[in-house]
Amino acid sequence: MRNLAFSAFTAIAYWSRWNFLRKTHRMDEVQEKFLRSLLQTHQDTAFGREYGFADIQTIDQFRERIPVQSYQAFEPYTQRMANGEPNVLVADPLIYFNISSGSTGTKKLIPVTKRSRRVLARSNRTAAGFGVAAAARQNRPLGEFLYPISANSHGITPSGIPYAPVSTSDARLTDRLSRQVFAHPFETFEIADTPARYYACLLFALRNRQLRVIGATFPVLALQMCDRLSEYSESLIDDLEKGTIASWLPIDGDSQDIRSRLEPKLSPHPQRAAELRQIVQKYGHLTPKHAWPHLSFIVTARGGTSNFYFQKFPEYFGDTPIFGGTYSCAEGVLGIHHDLNDDTCLPAMESTFLEFIPQDQWDAEFPKTILPTEAQVGERYRVVFSNYSGFYRYDLGDIIEVTGFYNQAPLFTFLHRQGNVMSSSTEKTTEAHVVEVMRRLQEEFQISLENFCITLSKDAAPAHYLVNIELASRQSHLSHPKQFLQRFDEVMKEVQKFYAIKRHDQIPLPRLRIMAPGSFERLRQRMLQQGVAESQLKFPHLTEDRNWLDGLPVLEEVRLEE
Repeated sequence: MRNLAFSAFTAIAYWSRWNFLRKTHRMDEVQEKFLRSLLQTHQDTAFGREYGFADIQTIDQFRERIPVQSYQAFEPYTQRMANGEPNVLVADPLIYFNISSGSTGTKKLIPVTKRSRRVLARSNRTAAGFGVAAAARQNRPLGEFLYPISANSHGITPSGIPYAPVSTSDARLTDRLSRQVFAHPFETFEIADTPARYYACLLFALRNRQLRVIGATFPVLALQMCDRLSEYSESLIDDLEKGTIASWLPIDGDSQDIRSRLEPKLSPHPQRAAELRQIVQKYGHLTPKHAWPHLSFIVTARGGTSNFYFQKFPEYFGDTPIFGGTYSCAEGVLGIHHDLNDDTCLPAMESTFLEFIPQDQWDAEFPKTILPTEAQVGERYRVVFSNYSGFYRYDLGDIIEVTGFYNQAPLFTFLHRQGNVMSSSTEKTTEAHVVEVMRRLQEEFQISLENFCITLSKDAAPAHYLVNIELASRQSHLSHPKQFLQRFDEVMKEVQKFYAIKRHDQIPLPRLRIMAPGSFERLRQRMLQQGVAESQLKFPHLTEDRNWLDGLPVLEEVRLEE
């Protein structure tokens, strides 16, 4: 059954990729057809009647009739839907609400229907086709997939519609064919306790030495999975040898009989347990690269701040390539990654109608947009999209850079969210800037950071940049902190030209704060307590919130001489 599932999955993925590539020759035509279908489907909704969808005949009319808007404009409509009103933003009955992560802003409700799921699935299948094809070129076959996400809803709306992060709804609503590719039973997704869910997924995956794919929503979650694998190495091996699940493991969820359903699916694997025990004896703990030496690729988000975490991946995954899958958010899929170890995407033209806002329009009240085929290589744009989730000319705030073209379709890279910008004196430093700076400094000083966040001081105007770092657990100390801070200032000037200009006579010298071990774990727990979903948790690498790190212990503050 599983072999048939892999064959079917692969065939569908390859066909989707081939069909998509054909459409890159006529992207404008494909996008116009998508928009016409979208407007016709939803013309009789409250939103569609308000903006006259039935009378819109062209893309230009669409852009003239409907303003570019943020989520705030759609929130009254989604609240009406949450309260049970039908036919508001979408014509189809709701089956779910996705919610945004909440780590970069307030939570949002995103409508999910059977139709919106089907449309978005086109891009997911196409992305799978690109991933499988790219891996095959390197003789890396498709195989069982480890993906320890939750399928439990976070709650229900007043009208009884469940809601959860998009990764949860993806797991909850996945089809029977897709479930066959996972290395662990679907019941593992239903375990509410996150460490317990990781444990159960790892236990089933460890049975197969030939595991081929590991997935995580974000790179930081892949590293957390590695920590669980290391922490529970001995217990996992014992359970694998006996065919049991540790009695101390809190296995429960929306369904209370998860343990009784999982245990019959386990059997003793003494030979595999012996092999893993030898790995622990040699290296001290389990890592994916030793437990599964034939991994084909890792699937996780690329672009933005991911590169900081990717610096740590070789320690755990060796040279296993990383595939971005789709460039997406809770509201929809925007791009499709087309190769391994590549940040660039192609537009998700089959699932989303896309527009780009040029930089000279970013501050306009009613910004003018261009179509993706009109983009210029090397330019940066803000993304606007319309899709079957009920968003029309929606300004997410994502900043992308166009790097080239594939036929009519632009290749682009996600850089950062518009709000993730910090200024001491109008210089507008982005996360992309500071991630690149810290990447260089880690290489130059041969150190590893657990995490970092750049904030602004409270005691000066203009403010000092505070370089808050936590050293990795194996890093005992920073040998030359003043030299490190000096190089931060110098490399920032190289990477961020406006920082260099303003540092001349406006921005004061930066300061270094070395945080106590476990500081970012405490920050993670704080974010979880504030309601951020585990699967969607992202640490900002810079923030203008000067209280963001309050309460976290600082081992040492380093200053340069004026």
